[in-house]
This record gives sequence, structure tokens and C-alpha cells, in this order.
Amino acid sequence: MSRKGNCWDNACVEGLFRSMKVEAVQYEPIKNRKTMRQHIFEYIEIDYNKKRRHSALGYLSSERFEQLNIA
Repeated sequence: MSRKGNCWDNACVEGLFRSMKVEAVQYEPIKNRKTMRQHIFEYIEIDYNKKRRHSALGYLSSERFEQLNIA
């Protein structure tokens, strides 16, 4: 969470939430909590981390960026 008076602390998380709302949740009918949790988990683990390229990471996916920087 953000420190008091510092809006930039949450910028990355806010970007994730925006992407998730627009790309994953907005047009999907969610019937119950279990379905919603599964849908969001799949979005984060499959689409957001493995496929989606991020400009802040040099246009690499989160997974690829981590692989390159751990080695």
C-alpha cells in the first residue's frame, strides 16, 4: 500500500488492477466466487505473467524478465 502522500507507490498495482478489470473481468459473467477466483488466477498466471509484454520491463513478459534477471 502507498505511503501517505506518495501516490507513486501503488502505480504498478493500479496498472495490474486496471488491466485485469478491462481485459479479464469486464465482459465475463461471473456466477460465483469460485468461478471468479479461477478466472482471475488464470488471467494473472497465464495471460498477464507469461504472454503480456510490459513496457516497464523492456517489452518482455513478466516471466521472461524474471528468467533473464535471475541467471
